[in-house]
Amino acid sequence: MNYADRLEEAVRRAANPCLVGLDPHPANLPEEFAVVRDPAAPRAAKAQAAADFLCAILEVCAGKVPAVKPQSAFFEIYGADGALAWERVVATARRAGLIVIGDVKRGDIDTTAKAYAHAFLEGSGPADRAHLCDAITINPYLGSDSILPFLDSCKQAGAGIYVLVRTSNKDSKLIQDHGTPPVYERVADSVVAWGKELVGARGLSSVGAVVGATHPAELTALRTRMPTTPFLIPGYGAQGAGAADIAGGFLRGGRGALVNSSRGILFASKQPAYRELHWKDAAARAIDAMALEINAAVGFES
Repeated sequence: MNYADRLEEAVRRAANPCLVGLDPHPANLPEEFAVVRDPAAPRAAKAQAAADFLCAILEVCAGKVPAVKPQSAFFEIYGADGALAWERVVATARRAGLIVIGDVKRGDIDTTAKAYAHAFLEGSGPADRAHLCDAITINPYLGSDSILPFLDSCKQAGAGIYVLVRTSNKDSKLIQDHGTPPVYERVADSVVAWGKELVGARGLSSVGAVVGATHPAELTALRTRMPTTPFLIPGYGAQGAGAADIAGGFLRGGRGALVNSSRGILFASKQPAYRELHWKDAAARAIDAMALEINAAVGFES
């Protein structure tokens, strides 16, 4: 099935468009996982602790949100042990019925892009299926030939991609705002073109766009410019954007976008409202609060 159609079904089942980012910052993990902060500990122990934490978070996410987004960098710091931890987290999320969006931000020449696409979306054989992502984030700044291998994987594997268009980091304007029209608009138009042959039965493409909530005016304008493109919207919560800021990125009925929160969910027990709770209970409460707030802001219809 087309990725966008599968995602729409997952959002319908969860009754919200929330996405939990799995970014196990070592400095923020609860004390029971403090081995990740021990410079003398072997990397295998650190990787296992990070995965243990995330697998516990996935128990909370299952049934509450449609999708999760593991960030590869926080696994790569543990080398080969981190790669095994990544596969464990991805497989656990898939068994829990969650859509897995690998936040890998890959982008390279066509032959290398093909290898990345196979690594994350297709695998080398049937034994890899449990560890593959449903979709990944990619960087478009090498041009169309670097994107085509990912489009092929979308067609072959029913996978999806999210192309960086307008990101939420503070210095994104240095390149993305450059020129007339600005670079991010040229990228947006390319995303629409790349995704035309991958529009599913529900009217959305498997080629999505990353558009930050910290740019609400551009988010609204890009939604008009990209009516068949699913959005992945970072920047909500810890990065400063509120529910009102993300509303412009949605289609009617709260369709067509996922809103990401990472630190606001994983480390909710550090927030005053949840400080008295166990970190796992705090994460569950924070997910529920986010879903209520986002659904109200975007007019979500289940």
